[in-house]
Amino acid sequence: MRKRAKLQETLIALLALAGLGLAVIPNGMRFTGWLFLGTAAVWILGILTVRWGKRSRTGKLCGRVFFAGLSLGLAILLGIEAAVVFRGEADNSAVPVDAVIVLGAGVNGEEPSAALWSRIRAAADYLQSHPGVPVVLSGGQGPGEDISEAEAMRRALWTNSGETNALYLLEERSTNTAENFRYSKALLEEWGLDTETAVVAVVTNDFHCFRAHMIAQKQGLRTVDIPAELPWWWLTANYYLREAFAVVKTALFD
Repeated sequence: MRKRAKLQETLIALLALAGLGLAVIPNGMRFTGWLFLGTAAVWILGILTVRWGKRSRTGKLCGRVFFAGLSLGLAILLGIEAAVVFRGEADNSAVPVDAVIVLGAGVNGEEPSAALWSRIRAAADYLQSHPGVPVVLSGGQGPGEDISEAEAMRRALWTNSGETNALYLLEERSTNTAENFRYSKALLEEWGLDTETAVVAVVTNDFHCFRAHMIAQKQGLRTVDIPAELPWWWLTANYYLREAFAVVKTALFD
């Protein structure tokens, strides 16, 4: 029994140390670090609850409620995660569309971030087989960005795709995904597209497709996903984990 307790203490300590390192050291894995720290805290709370339950009937009842709630929460998150992964792996490249929206991501000065580069490449590949449609490049200018995300995408797509592809409409006001769709929809309507009946392809990262689709539906857009993959699996795993919690936030509060 003592060996088991010692093993649990060691595992909790390692989990907490790994979480602290990931949360503090800039590496793009901060969410995973916080998730590790949270898991360690819940593990400790579970151990304390079990010990309380051995000494008290009230403790036993609280332990049952705690573990039932934990099981329910995990089941919900796993279900959401499965849906996020499934949508991120969809192939809609052959679906006819009336327009394309490319969602922005971070820009370092004037250089697209890894996430934005992946979206630019996916958009360039997609537009090769879908010429002639209007393309909204959507993303404003944030802290540490010398140009807007939309302008960074325009420059990169112009270099990679040339003049033979679609008309580029720049949306440079948005600061989040909901604004991406709201302002992009307005631009498409100004251009003359009937957004109530049009089908719009949305280029974003694979882990972001599910939540982006949710938000687009709230904006009254009919969309299909064009997923872009990050080059590093560990960052992809980090963002997939984060998205499950982000989906819950979007569903409840946005």
